[in-house]
Amino acid sequence: MSTNQTDRSTREAASVSWWFSQLMTLGLFLGAGILLIVLLGLAQRVGWIGGSGGETATVSESQSDTTYTCSMHPQIRQNSPGRCPICGMELVEAASKGADLDKLAVTIEPAQRRLANIQTAEATEKSASTTIQTIGAIQIDESRQSTIAAYIDGRVERLFADYTGVEVDKGDHLAVVYSPQLFSAQAEYVEARKTLEKTSNSALQAIREAQKKLAENSRQKLIELGMTEEQIKELEKTSKPESRLTIYTPIGGTVTEKLTEEGKYISAGEPIYRIANLTTVWLMLELYPEDASRVRFGQIVEAVLTSQPGRKLEGRIAFIDPTVDDKNRTVGVRVEFDNATGELRPGDYAQATIQIPIGPQGDVYDEGLAGKWISPMHPQVIEDEPGDCPICGMKLVPTGRYGYADQPVPQVTSLIIPRSAVLMAGEHSVVYVETEPGRFELRNVTLGPILRDEAVILEGVATGEKVATSGNFLIDSQMQLAGKPSVINPNKYKRKSKTEYRNEPLKFESIDITRIEGDAGLKLENLYQSYFDIQKALAADRKPNATEVETLVTNALDLAEQDTLSEEQKTLLTNIETNAAHLHHVSISEARVKFKPISHAVVTLSTQLRGAQAKRPFHQFFCPMVKEGEGDWLQADDQLVNPYYGSQMLSCGELVRTIPPDANTDSQTKHDHDEDKGEK
Repeated sequence: MSTNQTDRSTREAASVSWWFSQLMTLGLFLGAGILLIVLLGLAQRVGWIGGSGGETATVSESQSDTTYTCSMHPQIRQNSPGRCPICGMELVEAASKGADLDKLAVTIEPAQRRLANIQTAEATEKSASTTIQTIGAIQIDESRQSTIAAYIDGRVERLFADYTGVEVDKGDHLAVVYSPQLFSAQAEYVEARKTLEKTSNSALQAIREAQKKLAENSRQKLIELGMTEEQIKELEKTSKPESRLTIYTPIGGTVTEKLTEEGKYISAGEPIYRIANLTTVWLMLELYPEDASRVRFGQIVEAVLTSQPGRKLEGRIAFIDPTVDDKNRTVGVRVEFDNATGELRPGDYAQATIQIPIGPQGDVYDEGLAGKWISPMHPQVIEDEPGDCPICGMKLVPTGRYGYADQPVPQVTSLIIPRSAVLMAGEHSVVYVETEPGRFELRNVTLGPILRDEAVILEGVATGEKVATSGNFLIDSQMQLAGKPSVINPNKYKRKSKTEYRNEPLKFESIDITRIEGDAGLKLENLYQSYFDIQKALAADRKPNATEVETLVTNALDLAEQDTLSEEQKTLLTNIETNAAHLHHVSISEARVKFKPISHAVVTLSTQLRGAQAKRPFHQFFCPMVKEGEGDWLQADDQLVNPYYGSQMLSCGELVRTIPPDANTDSQTKHDHDEDKGEK
């Protein structure tokens, strides 16, 4: 190898080495950069550093006492402002532990609210109705169905209606039956008539009477064997016995069953045809007991046949089964439909819809039934005047018997919120109320009927309050993360501390009683008496009965309409009616809770109003041991029996004052029983 070749090889090797070293340096630089970026991202994700305006910095706890968190992901917590590494939202200051004294609410920031799409709706008072939808089957009206049977033994010689489905009119001939028995009975009657004619001039009265009786009995025998009056008259005219009997239909309709054939021997009582008059048909429904309790005789039902979609039928309820089926736990309801056109076929299915107003059961207004008379068997028979049902002959009855008013009845209003606002878990039902912009407060609610898109609220929300209808699960999760009550445990904290409740007897600046005359005064005293009955029931560990509650509610409603009463007194009566409306339907513990506001209203009312005929004083008692305080109640006598605890603490409490039936005293400076209690 020459010297030039050696130098050239040396230079090439040096060049390769130089390029290799340059590439290694560049690779190490790039690798270090990538590693740095990965480490920065990891540090930001775990919260070691935060960024603002595109800058990233590491801040130690000693540098800042403020903690920042994500509204959507509260587990992200860091000591400097920045953005959430999960969702990218701007971090907000987190409240310090122990600083949040609002145990029943959470504040949602505007940015978080927009992202979570939290929406609200207002609770409104309005009349509401629910819809019962169910499937039923068309059936034959049993009252318009007849079985044609043989009255005699014999052979079927001819069937005129020789296939099922034949339309027949009343009086049409259906079959001819051959019967020797019938022939001999006819011959016997013909001979009896001839003998009676021969003895008509007989001097012996006894013989004539005996022969006349024999002829009458022979004629009645023919009737028993199935001959009609026309057939018997024809026999009397011709005096020719026939061994063949033509059978006629007693009703018009459709032959639904053909039960024999020509030439067959049949026995007396054996069915030949079944005929149904299909001008009226039944729709048989099965309702749950709670739904069946809200429908009534004569109520309108709309139905759509599966075979005729789009066509609405309208009928009225004719029967509600008084018993519950043991197997299905349902109640049978029968609806009558007019079928003069014959388009409704037994066995067809129909979807039925019944509109039910939400509210206490009472009179309802139906324009088609107002002031009318209705058949108790056939609700489609509605007349303006009393009379007899043309179908069954029963006396028509006024529609008021079934709860239909003669004049329009104001619809009962209910507090309604959207169904989506209610969160339920087991026995708990809660909503979130926006009391201030962005502040959502947890409320336990008592639900009434739940409709398709709405829910009736009995307690927990006031008219006009705004409830969260969308995003309320996010609000609930924020409550859980903050360790506050939520739908899982809404009773974690009480709404008020014990010191916030009044735990002393009701006080009145003065007792100035106005006497009410006439019927209003009687109703007022009846209201007090029904209250005392409920008080005694609770003291005896017994739920109030329906009569006691209804008397209290009815009198409160009637008195609240009196123009002579003040607005404050009307409000007290309305509070009594509202809290007492379902007192007999709830448990005894719930009844005692509702009894408290009723008692406050009754005690206050007794210091202002009494009936003109009232003579006995009332006695105000107070128990300091009642849960959440405010344990006042009224009694007709001074023998203390505690309605809030019953037998558990029957004598717990004190007599606060005696309220005479007619008084004008300054109760602020007078405590009727202070001296007595001091002596004791």
